[in-house]
Amino acid sequence: MKIIVRGTNWVGDAVMQIPALRQLRLVFPEANITLCTRDWAEGIFQDADYIDDILTIKDKESLFRQAKQWRKGHFDIAILFTNSFQTAFISKLGKVKKRFGYANEGRSFLLTNSIEKPLWKNERHEIYYYLNLVAEVEKHYFGQISEQNPKFELKVSEERKVEARDILRENGVDLSKRLIAFCPGSTNSRAKRWQSESYAKLNDLLQNELGANVILIGDKSELDVSREVIEKSIIKPFILTGKTNLAESTAILGICDLLVSNDTGPAHISAALETKTIVIFGPTNPKTTHPIGAEIIRKEVDCSPCMLRDCPIDHRCLTQISAGEVFEKCQKLLS
Repeated sequence: MKIIVRGTNWVGDAVMQIPALRQLRLVFPEANITLCTRDWAEGIFQDADYIDDILTIKDKESLFRQAKQWRKGHFDIAILFTNSFQTAFISKLGKVKKRFGYANEGRSFLLTNSIEKPLWKNERHEIYYYLNLVAEVEKHYFGQISEQNPKFELKVSEERKVEARDILRENGVDLSKRLIAFCPGSTNSRAKRWQSESYAKLNDLLQNELGANVILIGDKSELDVSREVIEKSIIKPFILTGKTNLAESTAILGICDLLVSNDTGPAHISAALETKTIVIFGPTNPKTTHPIGAEIIRKEVDCSPCMLRDCPIDHRCLTQISAGEVFEKCQKLLS
């Protein structure tokens, strides 16, 4: 049996689908499972043992070209973790025999098995949304649902860790010291960003008090934020923002002692790698999207979670979180 899974479109969501992919492998141990995902996500799943192949999608690749790739695969089952009409259309054009997905955006007629969105969608963690879809597939084929034990483990090979250390050395990082990463940006929401001056104060505390190396990571689109942190820091951190691809960043997070991050993709990767992770939450809902295994820092304010991309008032959900408070949490985790 050949199964294709249309993966999600954001880094954090890509990590949150890992338990469902692992469960799918348990349900269909002998199947050939292909993950269809954005080309950047290949770096996350490079060492994954629960999928057999990765089919990548490039930016602005046409629907018809994507469907042609699906037809070449001769897939028996398509499982759509995405909610869009577009992906259901591709699965239909791709001539997949059985097509499972949630009944969103009027796309039910394109699916052979259209699943109603669960009533608990906004009350439980997002991982269960993907696991529920795999359970529906299992029920269809076997008439029952096996026990689900969500497992987040993400692996990085020793070879990739060696390469990560080489990258750090090339950028002047002293590997004999503790290594702490910051992800001060966020590609899809400015409202998620803890203030750059707060990251700068935290950097100075970590370097002064703990003698740690601090590195800044992120996409090249977040370079402006990293530069602000450097400008406001007394002891300058190392900047890797925009210098590494996602596979390299994942490997670097795999050898870090700690990550301090906004609610963004690298936080999910770090937690799945079992690297100690602190996530600063502001406008988003930690109940449904927090990185499993991470420490959450959040203030209860009357307007949060608002889910807005830009704060229309005073950003109180994040300005109330001090560098000293986060530093204390860092000390506790590292001890």
